[in-house]
Amino acid sequence: MEQHRAVVVGAGIGGLTAAVALHRKGWRVTVLERAADLAPVGAGIGLAPNSQRALDVIGLGDRVRDLAAWQGDGGMRTPDGRWLARTDAKAAAARFGGPLVLLHRATLVEILASALPDGAVRTGAAATLLDPGDDRHPARLATPEGEVEAALVVAADGIRSATRHSLFPEHPGLRYAGCTTWRLVVPAPERPFAPHETWGAGRLWGTQPLKDGRIYAYAMATAPAGGRAPDDERAELLRLFGDWHHPVPEILAAVDPDQVLRHDVHHLPDPLPAFHRGRVALLGDAAHAMMPSLGQGGNQAIEDAVVLAHHAGPAPAAHPTRAAPGFLPSRALAAYTGDRLPRTTAIVRKAARTGALTMLAARPAVALRSTLVGAVSRFGPGLVLRGFDGIADWHPPVAQARSA
Repeated sequence: MEQHRAVVVGAGIGGLTAAVALHRKGWRVTVLERAADLAPVGAGIGLAPNSQRALDVIGLGDRVRDLAAWQGDGGMRTPDGRWLARTDAKAAAARFGGPLVLLHRATLVEILASALPDGAVRTGAAATLLDPGDDRHPARLATPEGEVEAALVVAADGIRSATRHSLFPEHPGLRYAGCTTWRLVVPAPERPFAPHETWGAGRLWGTQPLKDGRIYAYAMATAPAGGRAPDDERAELLRLFGDWHHPVPEILAAVDPDQVLRHDVHHLPDPLPAFHRGRVALLGDAAHAMMPSLGQGGNQAIEDAVVLAHHAGPAPAAHPTRAAPGFLPSRALAAYTGDRLPRTTAIVRKAARTGALTMLAARPAVALRSTLVGAVSRFGPGLVLRGFDGIADWHPPVAQARSA
């Protein structure tokens, strides 16, 4: 039976970050990915200073910071273009210790995968948990190549995690948040614009620049679960946002209908009892799927990965001694749950509250929301940024190792 020190199930951002973090601590890591290749599902991702500091621990923080494109001001708008609130990149960096970096998910996946040894990632390799193991027995998984044992299993198998259901079958699981999202990447329009997020009645649009000159745009709207456009999703976006302010119409005119991604929003409003069982640790969406309203889903997965590696410690010796007893999952993974469960539960709940605020549809409620946001913004960008206190200012529980 093939032996692995650590097996990561899922090669998304959280899984790859965990693999790199464990590899740097001397673990022999294998990543098993169900998909045939590493082409990421998604368009862009925003990395806040909290996840950048986590990436510092594995030597990749500065590679990400070099991709920062937002240098000036931005803010929140109404569909007719009126500014409700202004934010400033310098103010955000000063408050949280760094800039917000927007990049394509494919770029981040490439950065993470390049930090792993050749052959560490196996695609087309679906894995099913057979036994979570315990302090005395390894975990066991079924793979296309046969059964695999592991001292540690990292379940990063996404929002519909089969591993989560296997570990906690009584948990109520995912809940539909009442809205759907669209994401796309297009060339920059000829006319300049300031980065922005625009809130309408039951609708939201965001436009952000990428370092390579392209534009990442995202949208969200209330909708029944499972809905799809009768023609195509670009046409649906034109119906919903086609008369909004510049550059929304220009962006929609530039996008190919086949390049518009649509996904319903599901989350885990009921926290799991733990993020581990036996030798298995859950991370990212598998552990705490959240609404995208704070932009923290991927950021929290990266945090999870670095904290998990911190508590797992150096790779266990082949023959533990009393002086070096090796990896004890009941202790290490309980510490991981203790660190991550309270923090992510609070962020999941805050994301849900923020999402409900952005999806207000009744005109009186929308008018009141605009008035309140505008009033707060008059006190300067600090009050707007304060909503990310306790999130973007997080530091990992390890000494930082800034990349060269």
